[in-house]
Amino acid sequence: MGYIRDPREERTCYQESSPLLPETDFGNDFVCVYGIDPGMPERVKKFKERGYVVHLMTGIAWGNYQDYMDGTFDGREHYDEMQRSRDGSITGEFCHSSGYMVPTVSYTDYLIEKMKVAVDAGVEAIHVEEPEFLNDGGYSDAFKREYLLFYHEPWTAPHESVDAHYRVARLKAYLYRRAIERVSQSLREYALVKYGRVLRFYVPTHSLLNYSQWKVMSPEGTLTDVPSLDGYKAQIWMGTSREANVYKGVYKERTFETAFLEYGVMQELVRGTGRTMWFDNDPIEDRPSYTWENYRYNYVQTLLGSLLQPKINRFQIAPWPRRIFTGAATYPQGEPDAVPIPEDYRTQLANVFQFLGTLPDDDYEYADEMPEVGVFLSDTAMFQRNFSDDVMAKKADFAPVGRIEIKSAANYIPGMEQTLTSGSRLDYYESIAFPLFYGLTLPLLKNGVPVRPVQLENVIRYPGYLDMYKVLVLSYEFMKPQGADVNVALAAYVAGGGTLVYVGDGLDPFHKIRGWWNTGKNSDPTPLEHLLRLLGVAEDAPDGEYACGDGRFVLLRQSPADISVEPEKSDAYVKTVAALAGVKKPCNHISLRRGDYRITAVMDESVSDEPVVHRGSFVDLLAYDLPVCTEKVVTPGNYAVLLDLDRLAALPYAILGTSIRIERFDVSGEGFVLEGRGANLNAYIRVKLPNAPRGVSLCLTPADDVTETPDETIRWHYDEASKSLLLSFRNLAGHTRIAGGF
Repeated sequence: MGYIRDPREERTCYQESSPLLPETDFGNDFVCVYGIDPGMPERVKKFKERGYVVHLMTGIAWGNYQDYMDGTFDGREHYDEMQRSRDGSITGEFCHSSGYMVPTVSYTDYLIEKMKVAVDAGVEAIHVEEPEFLNDGGYSDAFKREYLLFYHEPWTAPHESVDAHYRVARLKAYLYRRAIERVSQSLREYALVKYGRVLRFYVPTHSLLNYSQWKVMSPEGTLTDVPSLDGYKAQIWMGTSREANVYKGVYKERTFETAFLEYGVMQELVRGTGRTMWFDNDPIEDRPSYTWENYRYNYVQTLLGSLLQPKINRFQIAPWPRRIFTGAATYPQGEPDAVPIPEDYRTQLANVFQFLGTLPDDDYEYADEMPEVGVFLSDTAMFQRNFSDDVMAKKADFAPVGRIEIKSAANYIPGMEQTLTSGSRLDYYESIAFPLFYGLTLPLLKNGVPVRPVQLENVIRYPGYLDMYKVLVLSYEFMKPQGADVNVALAAYVAGGGTLVYVGDGLDPFHKIRGWWNTGKNSDPTPLEHLLRLLGVAEDAPDGEYACGDGRFVLLRQSPADISVEPEKSDAYVKTVAALAGVKKPCNHISLRRGDYRITAVMDESVSDEPVVHRGSFVDLLAYDLPVCTEKVVTPGNYAVLLDLDRLAALPYAILGTSIRIERFDVSGEGFVLEGRGANLNAYIRVKLPNAPRGVSLCLTPADDVTETPDETIRWHYDEASKSLLLSFRNLAGHTRIAGGF
């Protein structure tokens, strides 16, 4: 068990712009001190004094950078570098008062100088978050200059054609990759030259799936090619994962399923690279209008989505913990019934925070022998989202026709204040529901297949990248291969024995952009025709299965979005892919053994309403009081995280669950001693011991900033069946010591 570990393993962290508070002193491994304001060096110092490893985190697309905008920094105003929409308005003011920036060379030079102060303060790493260029940007003077320099031709307004839209979007992503590369390289050199210290550099970013759904441009997969990066933080939480999508014609939030796919695609940024990834979780979200019950339910769904990705075992436990755990954080915000966090939720979260630092990354197995099926997703999915009404009107001759009807679930709560209405198929395809991707993934996931989004560009980056997949699903109806070599790699995968399923009707307007498949000597109407030639399949081949070398190619000439709407097409698609993958029996759950833990999510809208029942001896790690149970029944829409005590039978003693960080646990014939630290909260600790103690004592040494009076009352109960001792007490930030004699 990994509860006692060196903080320099950097398994768990949080980001915070405020000083350390007794309510947020959870003893996680490190803290990302947020912001490059004048008070940052002092905050770095205080966190270090409390024993934390300290990183810096700040925004790269936005921030409190007024001294750059007004010319204080270099004598020249830079308001022309703000992202602007077609009507000249500043984009992003709804999120950040300063708006979003075009990342010019001048702007990156400014960021480098500002962040040198953090290096001087002794931070060990820097995180620049959310490199985002909004979809309606691309009209500012600075961006027009960048367009001319990049494409060697004058800027063309993105609303004028699908080709212009695509080229503008591609440049937006490139500019933030360039900015990250320049900032990271410069600061790493500065730290090494001045201090002889190797500074690490990370990028916290939303998932490629979320940015595609929300229509935001970002470097995403291309960051893999930046050698000065050490890794990423996957900014996934209920605010992204509760964005509604459509399955079998019903539009609603599916937080677990969306989170599972979001975390899944983020693994692809580090798979096989040796780089680090932290998965973000957030017990609340940016919108403060929900109840604590709503937050708790959706938090557990996102948590399970992350835990069921067994290759990642590092986590950000919360961004901005002060907005969760302090008395001033009351929800629903502004409502007369707003209340602070319930104490049992506070304790439940503290238990999870400690548990997250114990997960292995190389010891796991799926309970149902389900094969992993990959569905390709490309950075280019971001580039062709939400083109303008002007373009749609001009290109109506090749847009899909007809209307589509979507039902909203009775309990649907709009995620981003968006609603779907009946309209043309093209309206639906381009909607925020992103049905072209979810049509390929949700039906498989709802049938218990642990489907993984696969980064398309990686097929040419890493030899053997596709070897783990028996079946892969591809569509070029919402993304495009960035080079012919992608198709060459896919054809080689099939020839080597793989199975590739292609789904598409060829009606995507973006097939008409200036692409490698239709320029120069090439004259293919879509990239699919090029792939078919490589596979030896006729370009006008009908739906069906084709032998190609040692593998198989399956062609389904239909829109992936139609699969999301029509139950019959969804069922037929699942039947096809499941048969190819060798799925023995569809099920309504994803269940994984991960080390000594059993992690289970049971889905609704699935093949049955049967519960999953775990029998044995377990500690329920999602319950605030860490109970022992011999049976756990998990019904549809619910989840379980269990410590399997039978796997620990040979151990005479162990930490089984805790609300505080344990730094020492000694057991002898005389008794036991536990020492640790944690936040102000009602704490529970369960430990395995060979015998019941005769008595237990608690000693609290509060930190200097604690104003609460210590109460050294401790309650304890020994469970003979599980050989475990449950301790409960009121913890205070500082030092905690518990001792018991046999």
